[in-house]
Amino acid sequence: MIADFQDWARSRQDRIEASLQLLLPPSNVPPERLHDAMRYTVLGGGKRVRPLLAFAAGELSDASAERVTIAGAAVELIHAYSLVHDDLPCMDNDVLRRGKPTCHIEYGEAIALLAGDSLQSLAFQLLAEHTVADIPQIQLEMIKRLAQAAGSRGMAGGQAVDLASVGATLSLPELEFMHIHKTGALIRAAVMLGAYCGSGLKESELMNLDHFAKRIGLAFQVVDDVLDAEASTATLGKTAGKDAENNKPTYVSILGRGQARDLAEGLRRDAYQALEGFGEKADRLRQVTDFIIQREF
Repeated sequence: MIADFQDWARSRQDRIEASLQLLLPPSNVPPERLHDAMRYTVLGGGKRVRPLLAFAAGELSDASAERVTIAGAAVELIHAYSLVHDDLPCMDNDVLRRGKPTCHIEYGEAIALLAGDSLQSLAFQLLAEHTVADIPQIQLEMIKRLAQAAGSRGMAGGQAVDLASVGATLSLPELEFMHIHKTGALIRAAVMLGAYCGSGLKESELMNLDHFAKRIGLAFQVVDDVLDAEASTATLGKTAGKDAENNKPTYVSILGRGQARDLAEGLRRDAYQALEGFGEKADRLRQVTDFIIQREF
C-alpha cells in the first residue's frame, strides 16, 4: 500500500511539475528577470502537498485529471507566492527556502515582491481561462474560495496575526485561530477545489470533506512546528529553529513536543472520522493525511 501511494503521489507530482513548466511564462519572454524569478520560485522544489490533496479529493467526485491539474496548479501558485512574501525582510526575513536561496536573496526585494504578485495573478487567470467545473456557478465558487483562502480572511490575515504575535503569549484557541487562517485556509481550498472539479457529491458530503480539510490543515501546522524544533536545516530545506529564534508562539512552545505530537495524532483521527462515509474512495485522502503527519516525524 505504501509503495502504491508513493507511485500515485510521484505521478501526480510529476504531472503538476510538467504543467507548471508550461503554465509559467518562459524566462526568455520580457520581462525576462521577473519571469525567471517566478520560475525559480515555483519549479523544482516542494512536496506539492496541496495539489496531492486536490487530486485525492477529486477521486471522490470522479474529477478528470486535466481539471484537477489546473486547480492544483492554481493553489500551488498561491502557495509559492506566499512563500516569496513570507521570506521578505519585512516579514520573516529568511534566506533559505527549499534548499536554495530565497527569491529576494537571489533576485532582490523588488523583483521578489513582483514575482509574488505575478504568481498570485496567474493563479486566478488559470481558474478563469480553463474549464474546471461542469457548471459556471461552481467555477465561480472555486475562484471565490481560492480568493478567500488567500486574503484577509485566510492566509494574509493569518500572517498578519502571526506578525502581531511575535513575543506574545497566545492561548491554544488563539494559536488555532491564527493557523486556521495562515496555513489551513489554503489546504482547505485545495481539497474543496479538487472535489469541485468533478460532480455528484451531496451537500452533506461536501460539509464532511470541508471538516476533514480543516482538521488536516491544522495538523499540517502542528507537524511543521515540531519539525522546526527538531529537524535540521538540511532536512527542512529552510532555516531550522527560526520560530524559537524569533520568539514566535507555536504548538511546541505552548504544549511541548510530546503533547504537540499527540495533538497531531488526534487531528488525524478526527480527519479520518470525517471521511468515514466515503468508504474506499477516500483512501487516497487518508494516505495523503498520513504523509502529512509522518513527514520526517
